[in-house]
Amino acid sequence: MRMFRMILVGILLGSLGLAAAAADNPAVIARPSNPELRELMDEVWEFELSEYPMLATDVGDPRGQDRLASNTLEDFKRRDEERSKFLDKLSSIDFDQLPAADRIDAELLQQKLSSERSDYQLGLHLMPINNREGFHIGLPELPHTMNPDSPDDFRNYIARLREFPRFVDEQIDLMRGGLKAGMVQPAIIMRDSADQAAAHVVDDPEQSLFLTNISEESIKKLAPGQWEQLRPAILEAIKTSVVPSYAKFERFLRDEYVPGCSGSIAARALPNGMELYQSQVTKFTTLAMTPEELHQTGVRENARIRQEMEAVKTRVNFDGSLAEFIEFLRTDEQFYPKTPEELMKEAAYILKQADGRLPNLFGKLPRTPCGIRQVPDYVAPQTTSAYYWPPAADGSRGGFYYLNTYNLSARPLYQLEALSLHEAVPGHHLQLALQAELEGLHPIRKQSYFSAFIEGWALYCERLGSELGFFKDPYQEFGRLSMEAWRASRLVVDTGIHAKGWTREQAINYMLENTALSKHNVVAEVDRYIGWPGQALSYKVGELFIRDLRERAEKELGDRFDVRAFHDCVLKEGSVPLPVLEKQVAAWIEETASGN
Repeated sequence: MRMFRMILVGILLGSLGLAAAAADNPAVIARPSNPELRELMDEVWEFELSEYPMLATDVGDPRGQDRLASNTLEDFKRRDEERSKFLDKLSSIDFDQLPAADRIDAELLQQKLSSERSDYQLGLHLMPINNREGFHIGLPELPHTMNPDSPDDFRNYIARLREFPRFVDEQIDLMRGGLKAGMVQPAIIMRDSADQAAAHVVDDPEQSLFLTNISEESIKKLAPGQWEQLRPAILEAIKTSVVPSYAKFERFLRDEYVPGCSGSIAARALPNGMELYQSQVTKFTTLAMTPEELHQTGVRENARIRQEMEAVKTRVNFDGSLAEFIEFLRTDEQFYPKTPEELMKEAAYILKQADGRLPNLFGKLPRTPCGIRQVPDYVAPQTTSAYYWPPAADGSRGGFYYLNTYNLSARPLYQLEALSLHEAVPGHHLQLALQAELEGLHPIRKQSYFSAFIEGWALYCERLGSELGFFKDPYQEFGRLSMEAWRASRLVVDTGIHAKGWTREQAINYMLENTALSKHNVVAEVDRYIGWPGQALSYKVGELFIRDLRERAEKELGDRFDVRAFHDCVLKEGSVPLPVLEKQVAAWIEETASGN
């Protein structure tokens, strides 16, 4: 699961340093090779770096390190106009005349710009937060994102803290625009949003995450006496800029926004609602599928998974119905950690086992390490079990697997193998770290984020755990099946809510009946789907697509099929739309079959 979309604008990105290395190293092929396309992609990249200072931070570009992005209504209008011009330039390039690799670059650029324009025209910029994501949740991670280690870095950090009043005012203006236009979140999922902001309104700046999230490693890199000089300025910025800004945002949420939120939970209730929902379905799946097709796919997958669940129940000699078995798993203390430390240690052990087995299934592995952290307390109650935070593109920070240690009675150990394989290796960390390390790709390609590919890959990796020697414990296998049923149920529930008129209670009941998730997790998940229409569809759609490609390759190649080569092929271009991935694998199958 991916978190903090606003901050991630500057995280799922490539490295300008790698682009420069490609220019200096003739063995590295720069992409794209077509001069006209490369010039356009360079122009778009420069535009992105100028508009989004956090992007520049993550790729090691020196510009804008002392500011946050400007997000006025006029800024969004101007950006949309610029993207329209970029698309006009792109339309003058004949894709059919491009080399195959350049055609991928052109198609991805077109999809990126078109999707950004569609989101703006549908008014999604007027809904910058929901119950789980947004600047108010993501900004406390600023010390981790910036990772300051010099006096200049810390001065830039202080300058960004001082930008908070302007930045928060702009977010409030956007949301007021959303109130006027009817582009607002459902009230039911925003019920705790003011408390989320209030968590950062501290009387003592010493207790602020904007201080405590600065790592000891960063401080130790300063010369003697420098931290003592910088620390008072950080505390002053927290006291005079950060805390008042969060207090203002809390009041706005409590007094204006939440009272003005929608009573409906469906995207179809928004202006141009069905058009908006279909646009999100297409964006997140990268396929031309209708809500009804997706709904029925979920129903079929759940029927298959239920049969496999019944087989596990029989294997452990449970005397009772599947519903009773699931209730047993939800309530028996033997399946739950007693302390946060126990949960973290169990997950760390799983990951170390996986690390040693990866060469059996992958020819190319990332250099970047993956760490493990607890989900921050201020967001933990609204967040499900785990998420992944990608590494810095410049190599200054590893990737991190975040585990939720809040309410341990909702964190079953029998799902921990599947969860860890999804969020870390061989799931999100392996794929995203490899993407950051790819040589020769244009930086825009390095920052590509197609949810159907990224989340589909991670879900595919849960099943891949069997080939890595996991799920020998039948309860862990049941946990994997429950995780898969969770993603199949998303197809049913997301489309049910946003296209078919399901109630929140109906969605919760369906999830409880079809998965072994705790009720706490089910409620949090359903609220997630309500606040982020379409995104949850990407997991199962992508996983089924990758599985189908593998089955095709195994059938067509027979004895020539090499699972390591197949996985390397899937990952070699980074995140791509599923139709592009299909062409990529088809070319590999043809090349392998011919013996080249």
